[in-house]
Amino acid sequence: MTKARPFLLATLCAVAPAATAQNVVTIPRPVEPGPVVITGATIHPVSRAPIADGRIRFEAGKITAVGGAEVPTAGARVIEARGQHVYPGLINANTVVGLVEVSAARATVDTAEVGPVNPNARAAIALNPDSEMIPVTRANGVLVALAVPQPGATGVVTGQSALVGLDGWTWEELTIKTPVGMHIHWPSLLVPEFLPAPLIEQVRKAQRDKRDALAAAMRDAKAWREAARGGTVRQPDLRWQAMQPMLDGSLPVYIHADDLESIQSALAFAAEHGLRMVLVGGLEAWRLAPLLAARRVPVIVGGVHRLPLRRSDPFDAVFANASRLAQAGVPFAIATQTDDFTWNARNLPYHAATAAAYGLDRALALRAITLSAAEILGVADRLGSLEVGKDATLFVTTGDPLDIRTDPTMAFIGGREVDLRSRHTMLNEKYLRRLEQTGKIAPAAR
Repeated sequence: MTKARPFLLATLCAVAPAATAQNVVTIPRPVEPGPVVITGATIHPVSRAPIADGRIRFEAGKITAVGGAEVPTAGARVIEARGQHVYPGLINANTVVGLVEVSAARATVDTAEVGPVNPNARAAIALNPDSEMIPVTRANGVLVALAVPQPGATGVVTGQSALVGLDGWTWEELTIKTPVGMHIHWPSLLVPEFLPAPLIEQVRKAQRDKRDALAAAMRDAKAWREAARGGTVRQPDLRWQAMQPMLDGSLPVYIHADDLESIQSALAFAAEHGLRMVLVGGLEAWRLAPLLAARRVPVIVGGVHRLPLRRSDPFDAVFANASRLAQAGVPFAIATQTDDFTWNARNLPYHAATAAAYGLDRALALRAITLSAAEILGVADRLGSLEVGKDATLFVTTGDPLDIRTDPTMAFIGGREVDLRSRHTMLNEKYLRRLEQTGKIAPAAR
């Protein structure tokens, strides 16, 4: 090892503090030691009408009272929030939050396993509680996220998702529920026609191989089940064992599919094998809305800020997708896309706002990112609305969270107050200081 030169050491010492200052280290806090009452705000329970000049009381991580002046404040820490609003924590039901840090740095990406069939892969144990994506996401009111295992180059059965509260020291503390469901990324045969013919055939072959792998996995998992029942299993197989809850209907199957043919194929697959299906993505779900409603298949709309798949579609086909599902009576939630920038999981409320601008009732738009999401994910007894007995996972805000001008001012996850600072708020503060120093704005303007 060679000695470092003095000027190099000096340079490193000078640079290190600046680099460190680019990160915001947030420390998880314990549950409040006593009762907390937020008073004076408009309370939005979601499950019922808003309560003007209301109060919400919680203790030991659970909501104990919601209402008006009848909610007691005795013995509680009282938070005055007059003129503000209180909402349940937003739930993003389709993310890779906690699984990716820097997409270009392979060592920080833990979203997929090798090979086509990995039902035993668990997103929960891959979570990074120190991810900077977590404070960035929760700073916008998105306090709960579904961490979804992704397909690799050949992946189709990608594993088990985990529902995550975005605050905690370890992955165990982050995890609210696991597994939430088994995830299958349906191999679509829809290929862009502008690709060269040899490449089109190559892509189609790869997708056919995935379908063959899925069919073989279902066959082998069922064979393993029969062998286990007959007592002839000679050695455990974690893959087929992990698929048993999916086969017996105790664990829902989240099938990711966007185009019409893929959704139809996925529905037929679920019916053939008797699976409890949830459709994720559903870019063209509106085309099959009556069928989805008849089969009571919930849809997690995977992003509203997307382009239609077909040139013949109207420009607002995707924007109006949620509205058409609602009109047909399809149970649905709104989420973001996992193939979007990881940071953009925070933009969940704006996807709901766009759906509201294109026909979806505004109350349903809010419900789609709170209570409806909780119902589909199987946690409506704990999350999604402000009701007595549910988790105190909520945030205080200056206005409607679907309005981009709104800022959350305070948040609690399971009764723990969380730090709303993030890398983004730090950079905002940094460049406001520059504007002050150059005289572009007065210090009071901040």
